[in-house]
Amino acid sequence: MSSKIYPSPAAALENLLFDGMTIMSGGFGLVGNPESLIPEIRAAGVRDLTVISNNAGADGFGLWMLLQTRQISRMIASYIGDNKLFEAQYLNGELKLELTPQGTLAERIRAGGAGIPAFYTRTVVGTVVSEGKPTEMFDC
Repeated sequence: MSSKIYPSPAAALENLLFDGMTIMSGGFGLVGNPESLIPEIRAAGVRDLTVISNNAGADGFGLWMLLQTRQISRMIASYIGDNKLFEAQYLNGELKLELTPQGTLAERIRAGGAGIPAFYTRTVVGTVVSEGKPTEMFDC
């Protein structure tokens, strides 16, 4: 069995990063972000990343560093905040966004980890977001 302790952040990411990959970043706001790994991802120069995270960092911190270098092409997040770089890239069509309520995002992550391919939520029922999407009625 190989050790999961690495001498450096760069060593931990060695041979793992590639263009077009999906990365899930921990943290709630800036608390708990992988502060030592984000600069290594940036230095690796990988592109077209989809990043799943509570948010996209703040000016100069967290995932903002990968937005600045245009390495993120798609964000799946529950909070955007006042990240001006994120806003500009989204409004200019440079960044795709899947905005998901926090509870739904947490359940998607849990379900994915458990191998559950889909689950239902009432989050958008009756709104324009639900138009054209499958719905199901359960015994309520």
